[in-house]
Amino acid sequence: MTFPHFATVARTLTASVVLAGFAFAQPAAAASYTRVLPEKSTLAFVSSQMGVSVDGSFKRFTATLDFDPAKPEAGKATLDIDLASIDAGGPEANDEVKGKNWFDVKQFPTARFVSSSVKPLGSNKYEVRGQMTIRGKSRDVVAPFTLKPDGAGAVLEGGFQLKRLDYGIGTGAWGDTSVVADEVQIKFRLTVAGK
Repeated sequence: MTFPHFATVARTLTASVVLAGFAFAQPAAAASYTRVLPEKSTLAFVSSQMGVSVDGSFKRFTATLDFDPAKPEAGKATLDIDLASIDAGGPEANDEVKGKNWFDVKQFPTARFVSSSVKPLGSNKYEVRGQMTIRGKSRDVVAPFTLKPDGAGAVLEGGFQLKRLDYGIGTGAWGDTSVVADEVQIKFRLTVAGK
């Protein structure tokens, strides 16, 4: 009894084993991210004024990062925001929120976030905890985020909610939460790269 296709099957199996071994032997692509590219990143916020959503952003910020998805618990990050770079919708609004009743940028020019821990949630989702400091007041925040490969780097995208009155933002008449809501949604989209 003969097996006319035995040689073909043997060649196919041998080729498959060799290719699988070759693929397995290849080093994994570097996935440790240490740089944030501000020119390709955005930091935005959404507030509510008299029930109407108002979008804004900060144009200047710097960040340091050390994040390896293979060891997320060891991840670290800091984010420094130039509060004078705020865009709240127009020159008049920008001048108002830079003043003493809001961010008081002359006395407190920078807001800062410093991470304390990173927790993996599965499927490229994570949660970073840390302290946000604005106007000299620090509060704990939790920010879920996703990490998606993008060319040689990745995009880290997420957000969190803070309460502006916890930081003394919007005092005097602006402390009325029926006019400007206490809750502000922060959104970030950071393009990150390796060394």
